[in-house]
Amino acid sequence: MMKRLILDDAFQALFPDAALAVLCVHLGPEARRPAEAQADEVRTLLAQANLEARKHLTSDVISENAIPARWREAYRRFPTKKGARCSIENLLKRVLHDKPLSSIAPTVDLTNAISLRYGFPIGAEDLDAFVGDLHLGAMKGTEDFLPLGKDAQDPPLPGEIGYYDEAGAVCRCWNWRDGRRTAVTDGTVNEFIVMECIEPHRMEDLRAAQAELTDLLKKYAGAEVLACGLVTAQAPEMVIAG
Repeated sequence: MMKRLILDDAFQALFPDAALAVLCVHLGPEARRPAEAQADEVRTLLAQANLEARKHLTSDVISENAIPARWREAYRRFPTKKGARCSIENLLKRVLHDKPLSSIAPTVDLTNAISLRYGFPIGAEDLDAFVGDLHLGAMKGTEDFLPLGKDAQDPPLPGEIGYYDEAGAVCRCWNWRDGRRTAVTDGTVNEFIVMECIEPHRMEDLRAAQAELTDLLKKYAGAEVLACGLVTAQAPEMVIAG
């Protein structure tokens, strides 16, 4: 069954210059059972990215740094849950406080490494768990949403920007918190990955980040590319499956 990623009109009106770099991959067995030598290389890449991320930090106050500041401004354009912050701010805050990201699993480590290196938020979901098309837009506030690590529903606010499909919300506050239903697990075979850019002058960086992550996933996770492209207000739809 064909599935698409669609930027809704409400999102385009708020963020006409935003761009999403989308990558859908079929993971090989290496993603779950990497050879020790390759696992070591991935851990080294993550360690290097933790150090390289310091180039994005010019102040000891996280909100005074350019990338978190721009995303905080973006979050002020729509209703958000109190305390919600863009995922890249959370990663950079760890670096700022000398709490580097530790290794979790090859695909997670690789996406975190690219996120830290380029300063873009990156989200990953189980592609097969989507029900119908995936949208990025203003939610109604009635969508089902069970956050990762929680046992109670936490639906979005009316008008909150986020990812959603026919079964409910997928990620709240655009790129803040993922839900359990579509989360990547050890059993994930097909993965949806998206990195987001709200700075038009960084489009070349976005393309470079997407290309580098694609190469790394091929090398260390045996990934086969199912779909790859950019989604923008000028091209607001993309087939991601089928």
